[in-house]
Order: sequence, then structure tokens, then C-alpha cells
Amino acid sequence: MFKAVLIEKDDQGYRANVTELPEDRLPEGDVAVDVEYSTLNYKDGLAITGKGPVVRTFPLVPGIDFAGVVRSTANPDFAVGDRVVLNGWGVGEQHWGGLAQKAKVNGDWLIKLPFSMPARRAMAIGTAGYTAMLCIMALERYGIRAGDGDVLVTGASGGVGSIAIMLLRKLGYRVVASTGRSEEGPYLKALGADEIIDRAALALAGRPLQKERWAAAIDSVGSHTLANICAGIKADGAVAACGMTQGLDLPASVAPFILRGVALLGINSVTRPKAQRVEAWDRLASLLSESDLERSASEIGLGDVAATANKLISGQVRGRVIVDVNR
Repeated sequence: MFKAVLIEKDDQGYRANVTELPEDRLPEGDVAVDVEYSTLNYKDGLAITGKGPVVRTFPLVPGIDFAGVVRSTANPDFAVGDRVVLNGWGVGEQHWGGLAQKAKVNGDWLIKLPFSMPARRAMAIGTAGYTAMLCIMALERYGIRAGDGDVLVTGASGGVGSIAIMLLRKLGYRVVASTGRSEEGPYLKALGADEIIDRAALALAGRPLQKERWAAAIDSVGSHTLANICAGIKADGAVAACGMTQGLDLPASVAPFILRGVALLGINSVTRPKAQRVEAWDRLASLLSESDLERSASEIGLGDVAATANKLISGQVRGRVIVDVNR
């Protein structure tokens, strides 16, 4: 038997509860993992609360990422005892995920953790930090460098935003953080933000082309915010877009793209090729220490997941939430 958060939907309604399940309930997969830590991401919050159409099949164990130790394997790339991490691939949406003590998955979805990184540290980073690293890698591939000007980070006190600020600061960029929570100013400054702006300045419909303010941006908000960011990016700059907390729409103009050569780079963290995943995690291991991450992370147990998910969706959670699945 193992403990898991289980989402069910039937005549009694939509609900997510911690329950004990027999191991034979685990789905098909060629690698079984003893999960040590998972996390609570925005997508997990939507799934657990039922406030977004995330879950595709019921019943389902949520959790879009996890880190743990291989318990058994039929995949030649892994051996019993390997320390592994998983992000994406529909886990926690279509396939049973990481908010459980045990998982069984397709081994092609896993990568080995960098040698220096324990499971808890990996989940202090989690899918949010991995996504932030993918955003930075995309900006680098486009040609953005630290000396080109400010980089804007929206949703700055959230999971992606918090780690994006830390990474950008480590890499020498000047960071402008956008947040709707003015009380988080000292926290964001401690992470490495050089300047803080109110998200309200970006949240409403704006002019199609605005003053050139930022060389690049990492946006997890979407909608009018993303449109205004594009309108304020300097010539030949770029925006890495990875989220939609304000909305899926993009009420923008083509003006920034055809008059300033601005690039909009979509970040799909779910199905990245293995080589990009390994590169991202290797860089995360080298750039972020345990002490860097502790200021932006909190820890809960499985029994706290449902209540914390509601707080996350309502914007009451700062930074990363680590879930110790064994308490």
C-alpha cells in the first residue's frame, strides 16, 4: 500500500483526498520509482481544485513532477537505485503523477538527477524552476546577453518568477520584477530583483507600440500583460512566454514584431527533448545552491496539499511549495 492524493469525479462530485492505494493500482510503465519529494505548481492547483480543465482522466493522482529513486526497471537506461527526476509528459494530467509515495512511468520521460543534487533540492526547483531555465536558454539562443539591457519577469513572486529572478541575477542580468503584491518587495529584492513595478501597469489594454523599456522578458501571465510586454520590448529583443495566469488570449498588435523585430518565444516545458532537459538540469545544479532556494521554498506534507492548492490558485502562496510525500 502507498499514500497518494487521488482526484475523483463521479455522481458525488469532484474531489481530491489523500488515500491509501495498493501497488497494483499503479499504471503501466517500465520504471517504478519510490518518490521522495514532489511539488505543488499552478497547474496542480487547477487540477486539485477543479478550477481548470487539467485532468483528462479519472481517477488520477496529480503532480506534474517528482524526484525519487528507481525501485525496479525494465528500461535499459536506468538501474535500481538511480536518482531520477520527471517533469511534464502529461503526468498529473493524463497519467498518474508525483503526489504519491510511489509512481510508475515510461522511462523515456525520466532523466537522472545531476550527481550533486538531492531530491529535495530538485523539487525546490521543480517544474517551475526547470521552466524558468528553459526560458533563459531560449533567450540565450536568440542572442540576448546580460549587457543588452533590463529583463522583465512577470508573476515575480510565483514559482517560475522567483527562480527566474535568481537565475538571471546569477548570470549577470539586471532584473525588473512585476508583481501585484507590493508587500513582497523586500523578498524580491533579496532574490536579486533590481527594480519592482506594479503588475497593474501591464494588466489592462495598452497601446500597440510603447516606449522601449526592456531587452527581454520572461512572462508567465499572458493576455493583456503579454501584449503590453511585447509593445515595450526594445528593438530586436525577445519575450519567452510560458504561462497564462491572466488568460490564454493575446490581444496584441503585430507592430512590435514587424516594426522592431521583437521575437515571441513559446516555451513548452512538457515535451522537451531529453538533451534539453539534461542541459537545463545540469545548469540548474551548477547555478542554484541549497541556500539560494530556501528563501523561496516552503514544505508541506500530502495532507496539506488540498488546502495549499486553494491558496495557490488565489495568489496567496509565495515561491515554491515542496511536498514531502512521506509525511
